[in-house]
Amino acid sequence: MKVIVAENASELGKQAFNLLAKAVSKGAKTLGLATGSSPVELYQEMVTSQLDFSQMTSVNLDEYVGLSPENPQSYHYFMNQHLFQYKPFKRSYLPDGQAKDIQAECGRYNQILAENPVDLQVLGIGQNGHIAFNEPGTPFDSVTHEVALTESTIKANARFFDSIDEVPKSAICMGIANIMAAKEIVLLAKGESKAKAIKAMVEGPVTTDVPASVLQKHPNVTVIADQAAANLLK
Repeated sequence: MKVIVAENASELGKQAFNLLAKAVSKGAKTLGLATGSSPVELYQEMVTSQLDFSQMTSVNLDEYVGLSPENPQSYHYFMNQHLFQYKPFKRSYLPDGQAKDIQAECGRYNQILAENPVDLQVLGIGQNGHIAFNEPGTPFDSVTHEVALTESTIKANARFFDSIDEVPKSAICMGIANIMAAKEIVLLAKGESKAKAIKAMVEGPVTTDVPASVLQKHPNVTVIADQAAANLLK
């Protein structure tokens, strides 16, 4: 596991973009993408770059159950706003949060991932060490599944909705085994609130109590953290 400490969020985005551009130059065909605040600067770099993604495939980590792609809080909407409207891919896959049969949708998504092996996966990390919506306790051999969102996640997301009752209660999410199948992983972390999780992931034991700690077992992981997120590392 390689750790890069970036001076600030802008530098973090540039460092992440350099790794992504290198993967593309080596023939990467499929990028695994994340939502949330962590990859925003990376997507800004991608948008202003000369890179062409029109022959590439993207697969996203997760999507809320019940939200339409047009809902401003959906991850479909997020990806369009930050990346796809400027830099379209040949194919872009996200789970269908409005699927009538969620279990069947999870199976369909696992099949998409099997047919489109991820060359480089972008990740963020939660304050409790979760990756995607894989909360503490998620088995390391999990594949795409429906996740009941924890009370703390629902409360954290309430700020984006008119009321807490509107916050989705579950999401469809790639499992930890799906994430670990990527050839290369780049995990991004910003802010002091992520410092404990980064320390536990990099220096702690590998345990389902800190889902991100499993990345210690991956052969090609780069962690890019700003100074605040890295300040507890030895």
